[in-house]
Formats: sequence, C-alpha cells, structure tokens
Amino acid sequence: MRFDWAALLRAGLGAGLKPWEVWRLTPVELLLVLGLEPGAAPMTRARLAALAAAFPDERKG
Repeated sequence: MRFDWAALLRAGLGAGLKPWEVWRLTPVELLLVLGLEPGAAPMTRARLAALAAAFPDERKG
C-alpha cells in the first residue's frame, strides 16, 4: 500500500498550513487536521444555534 503524500500536503494546505508546517505535524496533529480523531465531532451550525439559544449573550432583567 502506498501513502498519498500529495493528498496529505493538499489537506494541510487546505487547512491553512504552510508546507513546512505540514511536514512537521505529529501523527496526532495530522489526525486532527484531517478530522479523523476519535474525539467529538466538529460543531455544526445547528449545535451552535442551540447553544446560543440556551446561553444568550444578553442579560435578562
């Protein structure tokens, strides 16, 4: 199995990294950039709206 180095660089550049930053990523950082970490899913617009409704910026009273 061959590793697609070009795809890795494209993903890093797409995430706003400079080429030298892509090559210095640790494996854990690489997983985070690619969105493959086993943690929580990225926040969606719907979840952000729900949080904003539950915790409004305006003070009551």
